[in-house]
Amino acid sequence: MRNKYLDKIIALRESKTPYATAIIVGRRQPSSGKPGDKAIITPDGQIHGWIGGGCTRGIVLKEALLALRDRKSRLVAISPEERQEGCSHSKHYHMTCQSGGEVEVYIEPVHPKPQILIFGTSHIGRALARLAKAMDYRLEVVMNTVDQLVYPEADHCHTLSQFEATELHRESFVVVCTQGEGDLEALLRAIQLQSNNGNIATDESLAKLAEEVAVSILAQIVQVFRQEKATDKPAAEEQADLNIPNEDYYLNPVCKVPIQKSTAKHVLEYEGERVYFCCDGCKYSFECDPAKYVGVA
Repeated sequence: MRNKYLDKIIALRESKTPYATAIIVGRRQPSSGKPGDKAIITPDGQIHGWIGGGCTRGIVLKEALLALRDRKSRLVAISPEERQEGCSHSKHYHMTCQSGGEVEVYIEPVHPKPQILIFGTSHIGRALARLAKAMDYRLEVVMNTVDQLVYPEADHCHTLSQFEATELHRESFVVVCTQGEGDLEALLRAIQLQSNNGNIATDESLAKLAEEVAVSILAQIVQVFRQEKATDKPAAEEQADLNIPNEDYYLNPVCKVPIQKSTAKHVLEYEGERVYFCCDGCKYSFECDPAKYVGVA
């Protein structure tokens, strides 16, 4: 029987969908999650696998989505004890539920490999194609006449008039190497693609040989692809920016942890609206002072 976890990863890779992996690396009883338990979290808020329930599930979901957004791995500790914050790649959550226990979860974002779209048939374009394919990047080429012999490494070759940007994704990079052949058309199309999530790679180096220029362009692509998104926002603003495209999720007004309304066990009605909580501790805190949390979630 094939491993469902690996099958899910394969499916996400084939569909060019980003995801985050979460694995429990530490545990103190009692806790439902155990070291080695793991899950895959997708951008739509779905959790595939097991990393615990209650507070742990919501916290891992939130941190996984933030990791995908910021391109930062992180170690998350969830315990009933108050702790000082660690480094920028680790966070501590004070568990408010009454179940006790402690877990540490390592979360890593995974993005599809870059897709490079080359316009033109120049020597620089051909050199870039060879290097990109050696790195297992997806390669699309647009030229005046489709000739697979010019770019034997290409996954697909298109003419400019027939090219449709339907297969581009957020990790796509556009490189114009026309050198006098349809420059204006290619540049206009590249600018159009950039407005639809593509990235344009430009070369400003002192390289002379085609291979040197290709290496320079590819280095810029790798830099942009691997660059972590810096954020200096306070924790409250960072959490407020969290957007889960799933109507079943609700942001707990007490701890700011997203939970699923359909499975929430701790719910109460306040001023005609249902309020959902991840645990009994958050529900109790809200009941003690509702005004402190109303309008904050």
